[in-house]
Amino acid sequence: MLTIGLLEAGAKVYISSRKQADLDTAVTELSPLGDISAFAADLGTTDGVQALADHITEREHAVHALFNNAGANWGAPLEEFPDTAWDRVMNLNVKGVFSLTRTLLPLLRAASKPEDPARVVNIGSIDGIRAPAPGLNNFSYSASKAAVHLLTQQLATTLAPDILVNAIAPGLFESKMTAGILALGQDKITSQIPLKRIGRPDDMAGIAVFLAGPHSTYITGAVIPVDGGIAAGR
Repeated sequence: MLTIGLLEAGAKVYISSRKQADLDTAVTELSPLGDISAFAADLGTTDGVQALADHITEREHAVHALFNNAGANWGAPLEEFPDTAWDRVMNLNVKGVFSLTRTLLPLLRAASKPEDPARVVNIGSIDGIRAPAPGLNNFSYSASKAAVHLLTQQLATTLAPDILVNAIAPGLFESKMTAGILALGQDKITSQIPLKRIGRPDDMAGIAVFLAGPHSTYITGAVIPVDGGIAAGR
């Protein structure tokens, strides 16, 4: 969703994921839209973050916008929730955001101009704004996204005025991560959303392009819900 919007806006895009096969498929599908390349890395590890940063540094002298979009989830009853799953989610969703941003600071600062600062956009969640519905049991996910939101605000004040840091807090969109929820019945789910639908790809693409573009240069430290009104309605 983000990548399509950025490519259509004319950006040169690097994407990363753990699985090379998924990246190859994405590049094949999206390359007609623009300049896209991929590098496989596990951003939940120090080595993975460094490998991706090295890959980009070897090819670019500056990075205008970093989108921290990697994420993991885990659901289990509280009494059975494993420490390993908690650590995996936190390492990718929180530590990975912090580490990749820190490691790419030289390239972000190189891209920054007084009239057009560099950008960091973190992908949070409405589950980091209000408690998820009982029974979802995604304890580490919601806690990690709340951490991303506060990290966004602290990075924004630390890196101003050279780098703008904002977060997008999506609601329900169709994805691998939400397939189980949508399988429960889309009509029942959308009836609880004020706008009566789930998110569309262009909803995310639009906010991504806005935050990376020239009309958002006075916005930093914001956590922007893109959720059809769920957070406001509870």
